[in-house]
Amino acid sequence: MAKVSGFILFAALVLTDCVVVRAQSAPASPDKISHSKAEQNLDRQLGAYPETKYSVDAEKKYTLAGLIDLAQEHNPETRVAWEEAKTRAAELGIARSALYPTIAAMALGGTERIASLIGEYFHRQTIGVFQPYLHVEYLVFDFGGRMGQIDIAKANLLAADLNFNDTHRKIIFAVASAYYRLLNARGQRLAAEASLKNAQSVEEDAQNRLNNGLATKPDLLEATAARAQADYDLQAAIGAEDITHGELATAMGLPPDTAFQVQSIDELPLPKDLADSVDQEIDRAFAQRPELMEQLTRLRAANASIKQARSTYFPSLSFSGDGGWARAYGQQDLLPGSYAAGEVWNVGLQLKWTLFDGTRREHQVAEAEAEKKTAQAGIDALRDQIAQEVWTSYTNMRTALRQQQAAAALLDASEQSYEAARESYSYGVRNILDVVQAQKVLAQARSEDTLARTQLLLQVADLAFRTGDLIQTQPPKVGP
Repeated sequence: MAKVSGFILFAALVLTDCVVVRAQSAPASPDKISHSKAEQNLDRQLGAYPETKYSVDAEKKYTLAGLIDLAQEHNPETRVAWEEAKTRAAELGIARSALYPTIAAMALGGTERIASLIGEYFHRQTIGVFQPYLHVEYLVFDFGGRMGQIDIAKANLLAADLNFNDTHRKIIFAVASAYYRLLNARGQRLAAEASLKNAQSVEEDAQNRLNNGLATKPDLLEATAARAQADYDLQAAIGAEDITHGELATAMGLPPDTAFQVQSIDELPLPKDLADSVDQEIDRAFAQRPELMEQLTRLRAANASIKQARSTYFPSLSFSGDGGWARAYGQQDLLPGSYAAGEVWNVGLQLKWTLFDGTRREHQVAEAEAEKKTAQAGIDALRDQIAQEVWTSYTNMRTALRQQQAAAALLDASEQSYEAARESYSYGVRNILDVVQAQKVLAQARSEDTLARTQLLLQVADLAFRTGDLIQTQPPKVGP
């Protein structure tokens, strides 16, 4: 019966192992999609981590600053960068702990029975010991090895802090960009609605003149085609607005279909001129860009690595010792046993000097020096990249400023041209083609004016992003 039970248990283990192996095996063939039980288990595990959600006031009109605050508070990327910085802070604490001694409380208990040869006979001896004591270890000096590790941890912590700030910089710009794109899409939709109204008015004028015998059927068809085109453009603008609204919600860590209102572009002031020169903008970017500062911390870490690697050429001195109390019991043969107790201790100093290690230390120093040169080259490359980014952004902003001024003038002239064309058409001086063309030019001018204003604001945000100004005006945060 025992053999049968053992066989059943063995078979169950083998079958279980086969099921596990089959569930985690590769797909059976290259031409079919595979859905294993392991994938289903992962799907259920993902359900145990629900998406973090928060609510917004659908009736409140949010400013850009309010949208950024919500994104900084709820975007998971800020929490990731925050926890990364906390991890580097813990690593610094671990590195600093090497400067202090290690003290451990220990207890030793045991018994043994041996045969001791005394004269011509073996005598049985029984010994039992219980010994609680403290064990101390301390590295007295190592010629900079521990301090090198501490300096590396400090550099890594500073790099994590800078990356945390850079994460906020990127999120702020992502929200600002999505916000301005939404304003542009909304402006395009409003411009398309106004164009549709104008096209409908022109179509009504053409119908009235046709009814009164002052226009031809082709004139009405031309106006109807223009109205249909305006309606088509409006539907495209509505779809584009919905998409950009979803992009802004996503940047804030919200579902794309979340309903909320934002401040309109007409409520935003437009810059009139550039405040600083491009050289001033570049210098400020060099002083403020977090990733450039982070690259400098890599240079610090490389210098610390060189210090740590070179310390291995020198000896290290360490101390260790035990101190405590012992209580023992002893018995020989069948004689009565006895107890004894007393303090015990031992101390020692160890001087260790590695004389040969197969050129391991030489390669460690060479590796650290190569990392230092890599960090130095990275700083130069990043400075060139930042300078180019700021130059391009500055030029784009200057161009956007001029385009906005030109677009405003074009819109004013187009409005006057359209009104004049409609009035002339009513008097029979101009034909319907002139009115339709003036209406199309006006629609294009409205679209370009909206685009020029939002592009100017977007380029202002882009220049602040490239120079690092976006994170200089934000209040300090304790968390993400």
